[in-house]
Amino acid sequence: MSAHTTYTIPFQVVGRPEEGFHAIMECAREVPFDIKRTFVTTGTPVDVERGGHAHFNTEMILIAVNGTITIATEDRFGHKEEITLGSPAKGIFLPTLCWHTMRYSVDAIQLVLASTNYRAEDYIRSYDRYLEICQAYRK
Repeated sequence: MSAHTTYTIPFQVVGRPEEGFHAIMECAREVPFDIKRTFVTTGTPVDVERGGHAHFNTEMILIAVNGTITIATEDRFGHKEEITLGSPAKGIFLPTLCWHTMRYSVDAIQLVLASTNYRAEDYIRSYDRYLEICQAYRK
């Protein structure tokens, strides 16, 4: 897969109904970067859209641990996609310079695997500024 486009990642699921299941995410297999940071998003009201930004340097994988999460993305080349995650058996890879927004079901729990530690200056929070930055990639 290209490091510049979004794509879904199926995770190996092992277990059985009598015991429960594990969704497995391993670096260098399913996760195409070393994980530097993880965080969980919970309790987002259904009428709130989160995200609304892109990153200069951070790659991420978003996973719906519970409930559903609808993610709208736009990559640096202007390709737009919307995907709904509803299981920890699949995630979505977000490359650098990928504008994204998320909407959550009332019971949604999102796990994020990130390639960098948090730095405020890594964020592009203005969509107009994002489009300006991406113009060089669209020529």
